[in-house]
Amino acid sequence: MATILITNARIVTLRGAAGPRRGSALRDLGVIDNGYVRVDHGRITAMGPGEPPKAVADDAVGDLIDAGGSVLMPAFVDCHTHACWAGSRVDEFERSLAGATYLELLRQGGGIMSTVRAVRAAGEEELAVDLLRRLAGMAALGTGCVEIKSGYGLTTTDELKMLRAIHAASLMVPQTIVGTFLGAHAIDHANPRFVEEVINETLPAVVQEFPEIVCDAYCEEGAWSRDDTVRLFEAAIELGCPLRVHADQFHSLGMTRIAIEMGAVSVDHLEASSAGDLQLLAESSTFGVVLPCCAFHLNDAYPPGRQFIDAGGALAIATNYNPGSAPTPSMPFTIALACRRLGLTPAEAITCSTYNPACLLGLQEEVGSIAVGRVANLQLLDASDERELAYEFATAGPLLVILSGELIHSRAVDLGEAEADEEEDEEA
Repeated sequence: MATILITNARIVTLRGAAGPRRGSALRDLGVIDNGYVRVDHGRITAMGPGEPPKAVADDAVGDLIDAGGSVLMPAFVDCHTHACWAGSRVDEFERSLAGATYLELLRQGGGIMSTVRAVRAAGEEELAVDLLRRLAGMAALGTGCVEIKSGYGLTTTDELKMLRAIHAASLMVPQTIVGTFLGAHAIDHANPRFVEEVINETLPAVVQEFPEIVCDAYCEEGAWSRDDTVRLFEAAIELGCPLRVHADQFHSLGMTRIAIEMGAVSVDHLEASSAGDLQLLAESSTFGVVLPCCAFHLNDAYPPGRQFIDAGGALAIATNYNPGSAPTPSMPFTIALACRRLGLTPAEAITCSTYNPACLLGLQEEVGSIAVGRVANLQLLDASDERELAYEFATAGPLLVILSGELIHSRAVDLGEAEADEEEDEEA
């Protein structure tokens, strides 16, 4: 494993008080104006302001990278994705351009159920290979930790197939991967016992193979009802599963308050949350997760990110990468939208895409910040000011990405070689 020394960097460390950041703490990025970071055996072993001490610089450095004043920051933590799927929903996208809504497509047997049919027809290896391709694209855009949900199987056999594919892919990538059970993603109307089977058969089978896995549900009109979601969550708690829930995407059904009472780790979406529910969520220990790319793709109904932060909430932002409502792997674009449409500042958006989601996933001692002992998940931006991450959009992504201490992506130009080439051209 390579030894890497990065010098002359503006380091956005995200160091600060332990626990999720709220309020003004979201804007404190722990910046070192000019400093160095050393990586050995996949972890950060030294860092600080100015030039590295002689002992750090001289001790068997493999790769020496002069950042030239560019921003070095943690790789992104994408805490809400559905990146494991099969098939395509391009045809439904075209129908949506003609006016069909997301819920209409779902009621017509499309939407989630369209992908369910494709996943059921796919093998575990095919799912893993497709997922690996998507993860490579996410890594090139600076994402070093990814949460991935099941939910396109909707039978015990196919949900387990998805979770096994996610696990298999996790062993072949430098990213940190977290799998989540989302058997309650939709209602399979072809199976009159579907809800009972998910609660009484699929959930126990999943927990037997993946103990303490997070249990998620999509509580929405046309999907899981509030009462059935509560029944599922009660069973999940008995089996030792933490809870997360998709709620208030299109309708406020009261699930946000119940999720808080049940101790859910997060409530995700929040586009249709009432002011009262949003305030309760902000005052609780439950995270709010907003997914601006979903609103961009579907209906421009953006969640109230600014209001949630001002109310004191623990916020995270994520891509929601999936084939139907958010077909994008890009955390940089998610940040750009969060600032333009949700009212976040660039600093808040950076914290909400790195350190806070790491806390949500229980990985804050490993990823989401730059500190000695942390996993070396780093990205070097093509910018000398971290605010450019929000200011620009649809860019080529970071100059360098280092995951688990390995340089896995580079589009940097060696300026020294470029200058030498220019001199040779002039002499010629």
